[in-house]
Amino acid sequence: MDKKVAVIDLGTNTFHLLLAEWDGRRYQIIRRERVAVKIGVGGINQDIITEGGVSRALKALKMFKATIDEELITRIFAFGTSALRNAKNGKTVAKQIQQQTGIKVNIISGDEEADYIYKGVRDAIPLGDQTCLIVDIGGGSVECIIANDIEVFWKHSFEIGGQRLLERFHQHDPILPGEIKRLDAYLSAELKPLLKQIKKFKPSSLVGSSGTFDTLSDI
Repeated sequence: MDKKVAVIDLGTNTFHLLLAEWDGRRYQIIRRERVAVKIGVGGINQDIITEGGVSRALKALKMFKATIDEELITRIFAFGTSALRNAKNGKTVAKQIQQQTGIKVNIISGDEEADYIYKGVRDAIPLGDQTCLIVDIGGGSVECIIANDIEVFWKHSFEIGGQRLLERFHQHDPILPGEIKRLDAYLSAELKPLLKQIKKFKPSSLVGSSGTFDTLSDI
């Protein structure tokens, strides 16, 4: 059995690489890298990955492949999320990546992404029997999961990630009051399904996943 594995998350803003090794009981992370690729810049709301985005993606993945090869890892699992799944040229970009790096990218649905987030959070922290709201804020999408340690009560992927909102509403720096008003109205409309489920299941805690919450914690 090959004890080492590489996992790549091709996010809208950031690409993450995790290398892990099986210790007989579970996988332990032995190395991690992240690159701010920003493949969604300039085209995310038009459902396209721009030439610049493709170029940055290929450069980052060639770097990742070199790291993977250093560790003599042959098992590679790469996942494309919001920007790639919504882009009209997403499959073409994935094919380019495989041709130039040998890395096969699996473009997953929002529902699959939410499911992976739940499993990752459940593995990282004990949720117990309390009902939690798990939130992952990405550049392309925001995943919301209401669950406990045993069961997922509801999950949804909203295409309201940071890069989408930035390009759609933040036209001036500093952002104008009118832009904030339009952004608030948009989010209020988009998040109605979430508010309905919160009232129904009454989660008692919020669990933040991924880099956005790391940044908030650092602040």
